[in-house]
Amino acid sequence: MKIAIASDRGMVTQHFGHCEHFHIYEVDGKEVVNSEKVKNPGHRPGFLPVFLHEQGVNVIISGGMGGGAIEIFNEKNIEVIIGAKGELENTINSYLSGELKSTGSVCHDHMHESDGCGH
Repeated sequence: MKIAIASDRGMVTQHFGHCEHFHIYEVDGKEVVNSEKVKNPGHRPGFLPVFLHEQGVNVIISGGMGGGAIEIFNEKNIEVIIGAKGELENTINSYLSGELKSTGSVCHDHMHESDGCGH
């Protein structure tokens, strides 16, 4: 299984499409067996869900995300966890231990500050 976390400077980003990188963790059971940092290739409507699907991602974790991206991830059977925050290592460990749950809070406002989601 592959789990991607949208990140900025080692922290979960608050807006999926504007993250610096995706940290992609390859997981076997509840153990991380490999990880890689992939630069965000650019924010364009509908592009990033397809890009991550092509990377073999099964789960995406972010602070916030727009409804259109969530719909595309759902169509591709990729689990979406939104409302996450904090350091990447803590976030992946929380997910693997079953403690990290999605808040379901969708970003509806794309006229926001660069590090927020207009909540």
